[in-house]
Amino acid sequence: MRNMTIDLCGVKLKNPLIAASGTFGFGREYGEFYDISSWGAIAVKGLTNEPREGNPPHRIAETASGVLNSVGLQNPGIDAFLRDELPRLARAGTAVIANVAGSTAEDYAEAVRKLSGAPVDIVELNISCPNVKRGGAQFGARPESAAEITSAVRKVCDHPLMVKLSPNVSDITEIARAVSGAGADAISLINTVTGMAIDAKTRTPVLANVTGGLSGPAIKPVALRMVWQTSRAVSIPVVGMGGIMTGEDAAEFLIAGANAVMIGTANMIDPFAGPRILRELENFMDENGVPDVGSLVGTLKTG
Repeated sequence: MRNMTIDLCGVKLKNPLIAASGTFGFGREYGEFYDISSWGAIAVKGLTNEPREGNPPHRIAETASGVLNSVGLQNPGIDAFLRDELPRLARAGTAVIANVAGSTAEDYAEAVRKLSGAPVDIVELNISCPNVKRGGAQFGARPESAAEITSAVRKVCDHPLMVKLSPNVSDITEIARAVSGAGADAISLINTVTGMAIDAKTRTPVLANVTGGLSGPAIKPVALRMVWQTSRAVSIPVVGMGGIMTGEDAAEFLIAGANAVMIGTANMIDPFAGPRILRELENFMDENGVPDVGSLVGTLKTG
């Protein structure tokens, strides 16, 4: 009997696959296709204190091997989430990760404070969104600011705290060490890589925001490298993401040092990506004599 369960910050997940924030909404739409309890956890759409309309269209652009998005954290606000979405998600049979964003340290702290006592399992602190004018990636760009925001939120957070890191930095390990030292219980990475698309005929940007975040298979090599580096730099759990499309992709991230993985763009291409990737990961384990998914973690042979 293979064992797919993992422990993430003291939270037991039935498997290491997590629906990534921003690509799965609050699970309503995907729940019409299959039982979303098959996920190890669901990271909900990024939440802010007040409702946000996000950026103007166009906000999505398909690329040769991925997707550019500049949605801009559109969401109903954390109060509406607590009232309208969380009660249903809490009964869904899988762990719930609340992704929180803000424009100021006070915004973040107030949003996280509202989650106190709520039936969420982990709080994911988004200090890495490249598609907003204030906050977001500004906090995650330097070790000092990343540590400052993590410390401020840690003081008011009564759940395990995971911090989501940006790849758009000079040294990801410096940021990882900073948030680990400031009280993070886990790290998730990578968020999207800043990019752009141009319409050559009109000589204008495809995205109204000009730039956006690139996700999908194009960023997988960058994500793997950063997960490997980060897992060697900190002692807290690492959750890897970035272009995971198959079960073998998921296995590669685990081997690189991730304790769990998030699936994002794949959900936009294939609504059944979650259960399919889980089956493929189980098949990979069976074919390679791996009885426990945790035994894959950090087993990369480099010499």
